[in-house]
Amino acid sequence: MKVYVNERSLDVKNGTTLMQLKRQIKKDSDVVVYNGFIMKKDLSLKEEDNVVFIKKGEIPKKEDMEAQLVSRHTPKVHEKVKNTSVGIAGLGGLGSNAAVSLARIGVGRLVLVDFDVVEPSNLNRQHYFIRHIGMKKTEALKEIISQCNPFVKVDVVDTFINGNNAQEIFKDVDIIVEAFDNPVCKAELINSVLTKMNGKKVIGASGMAGYFSSNSIVTKKINKNFYIVGDGENEAAPGCGLMAPRVNIAANHEANQVLRIIMENE
Repeated sequence: MKVYVNERSLDVKNGTTLMQLKRQIKKDSDVVVYNGFIMKKDLSLKEEDNVVFIKKGEIPKKEDMEAQLVSRHTPKVHEKVKNTSVGIAGLGGLGSNAAVSLARIGVGRLVLVDFDVVEPSNLNRQHYFIRHIGMKKTEALKEIISQCNPFVKVDVVDTFINGNNAQEIFKDVDIIVEAFDNPVCKAELINSVLTKMNGKKVIGASGMAGYFSSNSIVTKKINKNFYIVGDGENEAAPGCGLMAPRVNIAANHEANQVLRIIMENE
């Protein structure tokens, strides 16, 4: 009889029970999930049942994590995702949230670039926590990603990025996410990528401030190598600040566009 344990196929004898399987596979597990439900009592397994054994706080084995991602993405998709490297320029509201989404789907390598530290004012929209206040954003985000998916390779570059050093920093990545607040820095980076980096694709953002309709945030293809996210109008200004809902929507538009490029579904 075939069942699935931690998303991997396993042949077991007819009549095997859930708790027998637990003793065989992971007797120290604290939680048993049976076909999507937490189960504490014993029962006989059936063909095609799906069981997950969890020990609280334990980092999954790499092969188990891989199996979980494959089961959610399908093998073809996951293989492409895990062989992609993405550069994130700026680790504020856009960059920190986009990076975490990309780590969660199993992007193989992230290059995280910023020179700043986490401040209390960042917590209204950026993917940091109180314990990170005063830490370099690069190191704080690397730690967060390790708690989401410890098998993503994360390289950090603690520097101010501009048109002069972007080529060297991002020479080995496949796709670049521009996530700056400063419009001059945005323009410098995007121009450098499009004119000097041999067709590398870059995703920028413009207009995600305030509390306007989330439906106005869209992804637009500007040319074959440049995409821009946002509403194109609502930049941060008095009475129209940067806040988590719209910033996170824009960040995940950027992450989703990375995925569309990976899957050649533009």
